[in-house]
Amino acid sequence: MKKRKAAFICVHNSCRSQIAEAFGRHLAADVFESYSAGTETKPQINQDAVRIMKELYGIDMEAEGQYSKLIDEIPAPDTAISMGCNVSCPFIGRPFDDNWGLDDPTGKSDEEFRRVIEEIRKNILALKEKLQ
Repeated sequence: MKKRKAAFICVHNSCRSQIAEAFGRHLAADVFESYSAGTETKPQINQDAVRIMKELYGIDMEAEGQYSKLIDEIPAPDTAISMGCNVSCPFIGRPFDDNWGLDDPTGKSDEEFRRVIEEIRKNILALKEKLQ
């Protein structure tokens, strides 16, 4: 059976969606393929997210080849998740299957990053359960 493709989308594809892609690859690769993308890109993934994911989970997103990319650079998803539209939700050519409603922790404290990272981890595990 072919695995579903899950896309995690936010505007800049530098923080929340990258964390979701990393957790998807580490916690749910047996159920779905994980991709992240945005309508704009940044020169690099959010360095606080990279640092804290390494500290907490030993996941090095950059060393594993993750980078900020546009929606048209990933395969068409079977499941599309918006990270949260506290700015404007990007248009991806189809409706989102879910909006996780997460605030962007960029520029905030490590504690705020940890809180958002934990929410994303729980959401990935719930998505895995739902798609099994």
